[in-house]
Amino acid sequence: MKRTVMLSLIGFLSMNGTVSSLAQAATSDVETAVAGMEQQWAQTQAANNPASEAKYLADTAVLVGDDGKVLNKEQYLAEEKATKYTLAAVSDVVVHAYGTAAVAMYTFTWKGTGPDGKAMDKRERVTDTWIKMPNGTWQLVASVGSPLKS
Repeated sequence: MKRTVMLSLIGFLSMNGTVSSLAQAATSDVETAVAGMEQQWAQTQAANNPASEAKYLADTAVLVGDDGKVLNKEQYLAEEKATKYTLAAVSDVVVHAYGTAAVAMYTFTWKGTGPDGKAMDKRERVTDTWIKMPNGTWQLVASVGSPLKS
């Protein structure tokens, strides 16, 4: 009897470890995917292609710039259309996955000409929230930037 209980316990613990390992692997996959989307998004900015940026943003996305300005998706894309990047780069990306949500934090460095026609040379710490949508794609629903001193 004791041996049966012990074997059952060992089997349960082994299975539980496997489930835990699978959950960690899935989390790691999400974190890798979201980090990749952050890099791809920056590449579309560097290419001055706001139409390509749209796919990363949920229709209800809210973006807060390093100046505190709050924009919806349409407003953000209009500003991106008027912005001309000479550099847009993401570094130090850290992503934490929470099931169908993920939070990414990174440093964003950019140069170019802003929508107001003034030169830009900035660095900011950005925190983005991504949600897995019902169709299976990941989209950004919130972004907040804070200026970094050089």
